Amino acid sequence: MKIKSLHTNISIRSILRWLWRSSADNRLQAVLNTVIGLLETVVSLASVWAMKNAIDIASQQVGLQEQPVGGIPQSLRNDLLWAIAIMAGLILSTFALRVASVWVRNILGIKAQNRMQQRMLSRILHSQYQGRDALHSGDVLNRLEQDVATVVNFVAETLPDMLSVFTLFLGAFCYLFMLDYRLALAIVVLFPLFLLLSRLYVGRMRQLNRDVRESDSMVQSILQDSVQNRVLVKALESEDSLVDRLDDEHRILRKKVVKKTYFSVFSNVVVSMGFASGYLVAFGWSAFRLAAGTLTYGGMTAFLQLVNRIQGPARNLARMVPKFVSVFTAAERLMMFEDIPMEEEKAPQLLEGRCGVEFRDVSFAYADEPDKVIFSHFSFNFRPGTCTAIMGRTGAGKTTLIRMILALLSPVSGNVYIYNKVERKEASPSTRCNIIYVPQGNTLLSGTIRDNLLLGNVDATEAEMYEALRMACADFVDALPDGIDTIVTENGGGLSEGQAQRLCIARALLRKSSLMILDEATSALDEGTERQLLKNLFENRSRTVIFITHRPAVLKYCDAHVEIDR
Repeated sequence: MKIKSLHTNISIRSILRWLWRSSADNRLQAVLNTVIGLLETVVSLASVWAMKNAIDIASQQVGLQEQPVGGIPQSLRNDLLWAIAIMAGLILSTFALRVASVWVRNILGIKAQNRMQQRMLSRILHSQYQGRDALHSGDVLNRLEQDVATVVNFVAETLPDMLSVFTLFLGAFCYLFMLDYRLALAIVVLFPLFLLLSRLYVGRMRQLNRDVRESDSMVQSILQDSVQNRVLVKALESEDSLVDRLDDEHRILRKKVVKKTYFSVFSNVVVSMGFASGYLVAFGWSAFRLAAGTLTYGGMTAFLQLVNRIQGPARNLARMVPKFVSVFTAAERLMMFEDIPMEEEKAPQLLEGRCGVEFRDVSFAYADEPDKVIFSHFSFNFRPGTCTAIMGRTGAGKTTLIRMILALLSPVSGNVYIYNKVERKEASPSTRCNIIYVPQGNTLLSGTIRDNLLLGNVDATEAEMYEALRMACADFVDALPDGIDTIVTENGGGLSEGQAQRLCIARALLRKSSLMILDEATSALDEGTERQLLKNLFENRSRTVIFITHRPAVLKYCDAHVEIDR
């Protein structure tokens, strides 16, 4: 897939617009988290008032109507019990809101993440094939997993948290301002400087975070390559070499993480010293007022709690800065998928009867190598009901020719047509419904044999599946303990290459199409099995067959052959 370099300086405004569009599936969770957060803010501020009220009652500064001779007066006892009951209710409310928050996060959060992953995967699968993959599949998976999780958590949780944190800060400031406006102003006087430093922090942290994510993707790519090709690695005795390569990438990643951590720790120390100084000022101020008799015990407690509720949100906002940096990086990496042009979406154009393919004066070169011409004014007609072998040396353009029939690639000039006796359609994504394609190599997916067969036709009956297996000479499935419900691992683990190849052919045969393309589809078969398979495929000439092969023995089954050379 063609994607721009990660070092695209996408503006923050563009990222925020993209985040808003991407939040459509997360807004219910975001609204619920916002409501819960605001209720937690109300309960938190009410708890400050409740504690102040209880302490003042207990110290007989509030609600005391008479001095007792012994014990506690009934009126004071009743006021104190009510104050304790209010505090108990607020504590229970806090517990209930926390449970609700966890429920929303765990239940709705995973749904939101799943939907975004599905949307991103759908975009990748429906995008135009460019012929050269700019991203390793490990990097793509890293984006679909970690970057999607980062974006969803930010939209559904971080933004609502930020709103509730700001509300708590504003409410605590107003409450403290009513109690002592001088102290309230003194506590927040450093905030403009804090905002300026945050702006500088975001710019530097964004670059550091981007560097770490790039290295993390490279590590995942090495891990994926090593695991997927472990048989090759063992055959080449390259185990230590790959482990050393991973160690090199780990060292690079660690250096970037250390650099990011140094910067983060230094910034946090500076911010924490500012907060500590503010709290010390509030403590000293309230202590002097208490000594002067202008502040009650409950009032001092309220002062210190309110300062915490002002500084706590400020600390949380500071902690959210790295989350903003992370989501900007994640959004950039996901937005790059949107640079991939999408395939044209039209209703399938299924042609009746046997189809043919005609190349008419076709020229082709890849966009990144325009001077390296693959085809120049190529013309050929694969007539309906015929079998044609395509031969040529490796790299001559055989696979490119097939990709043009599949409309994965488009000619630079000329046309490719799919046609029958009555109509002719230019090759496009909507004409793929006419094609059965068996790619080169083992392309089985993990799951059961049934799962793999149904990829060819989700509506296939059991009888149709067994008929396809017979046609593909895959009768060995009958002898397996679980038949077509036998589980195969990634890339057909547990089966021989020849068995996996025959299952891939059976899967393709379940498509109700008349144009069949076999790309070295019998390379792992012995001569006798290949002969029987070809006999089955060609026995009634109901299909047009295009056979890419290096085996001259296949030519005797074909009506014509095309030699491709550059």
